This record gives sequence, C-alpha cells and structure tokens, in this order.
Amino acid sequence: MFGLNKKDTTFLLIVIGLTLFTPILMQPFAEGSGLAQFNGGYPDLMQKVAIFGIFAVGFNILFGLTGYLSFGHAAFLGIGSYSAVWMFKLLTMNVIPGILLAMIVSGLFAAAIGYVSLRRSGIYFSILTLAFAQMCYKMAYSVLTPLTNGETGLQLALDDPRILDKAIEGSSLPVTNIFGLAMNSTYKLEVMNHVFTFSVGFYFCAVIAILAFYVAIRLFRSPFGMMLRAVKSNQHRMNYTGLDPKPYTLAAFVISGMYAGLAGGLLAAMDPLAGADRMLWTASGEVVIMTILGGAGTLMGPVLGAGVIKYLENIFSKINETVLHSWFHWLPDGIEDVVVWVFARFTGEGWHLTLGVTFMLVVTFLPGGLIQGLGHIRDRFKNGKKKRDKYDDPDPDHHPAPTKRVAGE
Repeated sequence: MFGLNKKDTTFLLIVIGLTLFTPILMQPFAEGSGLAQFNGGYPDLMQKVAIFGIFAVGFNILFGLTGYLSFGHAAFLGIGSYSAVWMFKLLTMNVIPGILLAMIVSGLFAAAIGYVSLRRSGIYFSILTLAFAQMCYKMAYSVLTPLTNGETGLQLALDDPRILDKAIEGSSLPVTNIFGLAMNSTYKLEVMNHVFTFSVGFYFCAVIAILAFYVAIRLFRSPFGMMLRAVKSNQHRMNYTGLDPKPYTLAAFVISGMYAGLAGGLLAAMDPLAGADRMLWTASGEVVIMTILGGAGTLMGPVLGAGVIKYLENIFSKINETVLHSWFHWLPDGIEDVVVWVFARFTGEGWHLTLGVTFMLVVTFLPGGLIQGLGHIRDRFKNGKKKRDKYDDPDPDHHPAPTKRVAGE
C-alpha cells in the first residue's frame, strides 16, 4: 500500500492515527486540575510541533543519511517565510500558492549554497553553511530592507495588491485561509471536564506533515536513500566504484532545504509575519538538537525530538514561581521557599536548563536518541525479565569469539 512494504505501511498508519488524535492525546488532564498546566493540546503548540517536525525530518535527510552536518538550515526557514508572506501580499491569502513559492525559492537558494558548501566536507562544510546563514540573516536585517522590512519584519498591510483577493477586500487585515476556510478557525469540545480544541490550522499542518513524512519514508527506502547511506559510510569506496557522491549530496541538500522552506511557509501561514530572527544561528542549532535528541538517521526520531523541545519551550516556560508556590504550599515556609527556588531554575526563563540537562542525559546514556530508549522499553516488555545470555542476540557479522592465549605461544 502507498508503494511501501507491510511494515512501513503499518508504521505510517500508526503515525497518521497519532497525528489525527493529537488534540486529544496532548490534553490528558481535566481543566482546573493541578496537572492541567501540563496540557499541550492548544493550536499554537500543536502547530509548532507539526511544523518543526517537518523541519527536523528534512534536516535528517541530509544529516541522518549523508552525515553532512549543516549549521545554516535556518536560512531556508527564513527564506520560506519571506516568500510566503510576499505571496500573501501580492496574490492571495490562500496558503497553497505561498507554500509552493516558499519551497521553490528555498530550493533554489539551497542549490546555490549547497553547490559551494559541498566542495568541502566535515567541519569545513558546517562552517560554510553557518557563514551563508549569517550572511542571509545580515542581508535580511539591513541590506535587503526594501524586501524584508529589516528588524520590524515583513507584515501584511491594507494597501497590499492581493490581486486574486481584491474583490473581497475588507477594512481589516485578512487572515490566511485554505480555499476560504480560515486557518485560525477552531472548534472546542467539552467532555468530562476536558476541553479539546480542534483547529483548522493544526489539521492543515498535520496533513502536510504526514505527506512530508511519507516522502521521507520513500526516500529512506529508495535506491537514492541507499546511495546517501553509502556517502555517509565511505565516499572513497564510492569513488573507487566509479560513482560520484557530489550529485547525491547536492540533491539531498536541496531536498532538505525545500523541507525547511516548507516549514517556513507554514510558519507564515499560521502567523503572516516574517522576520530575520528566523535565520539566526540559534534556529539552526535548534533543529540539530531536535534531530540528535530524537535519533538521527531514524524516521520518527526528529519528529519526537521536535515535539519534546517545543513542549518544554511552551509548557515549562510558563511555570513561574507563583505556580510553584501553589504546588508546594503544603511544605513548611522555609522549606517551601528553598524547593521553589530550586525548581524555578529549571522552569520559566530557566527552561533552557531543563532542555540542556535532558539533552546531556540522552546523549550520554542513549546515543541513538529517544528512539533508542523507546526500543529498550519495547524489548524489555517483549522479553520480560527472562535471563538472557550471549546467544540471544548473535553477532550478525559472525565475528569469531576471541580465544585465550596459551602460555608459551
């Protein structure tokens, strides 16, 4: 089904099911309860998880398959946002043309930057991509002000042409839509003290994310994906067989850039504003952390990493000292203040410390990312507490066991 084998088809159907029920899965606690603070089933967060999941999946096509670590992918995220907003200003508020333009323009920039950067590998490639991203940021911030509106950011205006929407122009700024259905439309369902919010914007991002994920599966399983793995494994051996790795790495770079442009276009579709801050090196570093945290080279890992980081950013950053005092009010006054002070270092403005500790623990104990941890849990439930020996997991390469040396040899 869908051109996939049975295992991948089942995996894709599970991903589709989890995505469609995200508004329910991310709202597990009843409203008004002490744990309602940890609910994440609101449109803004769910949209960010879907969008940055696309960003991370695209980055993983480059980094996870070829091993080329880019520190400049935020440039394509910003270019996609600017392209989409210009489409909203000039043609229509329908998000489809804006997203398509974002992917095309980002792909062209990726081809140009990749052609130069991929002349080098390793840390030199990473530094080149970082340099290009910083140049794009500085140009958007100052040099290209007529196109980007500088530090203020590119925004909609009442006097924008909007050629296709001119007949329905009103006295207030229009909202982005999908063939007339506003992206900010929501429907709330109350069930047993739970409030579930179903948003047009989220489900649009979710459908695009599922399609992007499906394309990534096809790429991973295709001969092209095998060539990219060969690039990561040993480029010299590819050269010896008469295969030039450069076209494959450039194609992966362009595809990855188009994914980033798609994510940037979706960000603009949810909030029609494009700023140079989306091109900062910190944004490039964030997608690297997402991919490594979830599991580089895996299909679901980058999406999981994006979800964890965006959850920490949006949930833990809202927990201030007032909330902490309400949680620990039952403690004696002196102890309560100490406990609140300690937890406050990891929440609110200090949520980055929580992210840092999480990332450090994952990299130290789970080099394969959170996906590796989930695999350990699955194996634990599958095998139970049965004692295992060395023959339970035989060496797939059939390496001979080392023999003991005999004295006098």
